[in-house]
Amino acid sequence: MSALYQANLSGFELIGRGKVRDLYRIDDEHLLFVTTDRLSAFDVILPQPIPGKGEVLARLSRFWFGRTQDLVPNHLVQVPVAAVVQDPELIAELGDRALVVKRLTPLPVEAIVRGYLIGSGWKDYQATGAVCGIALPEGLRLAERLPEPIFTPSTKAAVGAHDENIPFAEVVRLLGSELAAEVRDLSLAIYRRCADYARERGIIIADTKFEFGLDESGRLHLIDEVLTPDSSRFWPTDQYQIGISPPSFDKQFVRDYLESIGWDKRPPAPVLPDEIIARTAAKYREAEQRLTIKI
Repeated sequence: MSALYQANLSGFELIGRGKVRDLYRIDDEHLLFVTTDRLSAFDVILPQPIPGKGEVLARLSRFWFGRTQDLVPNHLVQVPVAAVVQDPELIAELGDRALVVKRLTPLPVEAIVRGYLIGSGWKDYQATGAVCGIALPEGLRLAERLPEPIFTPSTKAAVGAHDENIPFAEVVRLLGSELAAEVRDLSLAIYRRCADYARERGIIIADTKFEFGLDESGRLHLIDEVLTPDSSRFWPTDQYQIGISPPSFDKQFVRDYLESIGWDKRPPAPVLPDEIIARTAAKYREAEQRLTIKI
């Protein structure tokens, strides 16, 4: 997807560009949602794409939208991309990475669910005995499963800025008590269902991020991406061990590499070695295969 890595689709108005996704206007009610091969780490877009990554993310999102639509509607529209993109060469280049979606109003929070003690949550717990202000039992170890999944929302930062954890009271202030509770309860329900499914296929979903939007009637929808290696921490069940940071199927592999070379996490990001790019692409493909192939 080299021609689409940064460029606009000819004939479509670019209305938004995130760290990974580009949004194009179809009409007043629909968007073309294109998942690129860009990769961000520590909220910085890396200089090289990961080949095939965008298609993996889009296919996994379609898969999870289908498995959660009885819990909450989503922004996916059952319209083939070929119905709105007329150029056969462009359709071929897009492959599976584009979705036709409803145009909704995104909520200004990211819905984070943590099922295991890892990453910033582990650092927080070591310092305070809590994660994002939620008190946890004493004596938990690195990568240990939490007694129950917890909801730890964050701000939705612009490209180049860092997300910040916020207390649930701030979500209530931003959304109102009823909508805040609905977002929290749905996030936990989606996580529990999908984590159980993934575990049966050899993947632990340690934590994940959901995003939601509202239609004109105020009805909540699941949007953006769902339970992908970009928005989640995936661990292989057969290599999981409490007390160590497990190997992952997600972009944590890239984060670990960047940590190892002492990058200060400020733009510009360093160039990745070819081996890191190839191994990252392979990890994304394996995660998709484990989760979507019937057993």
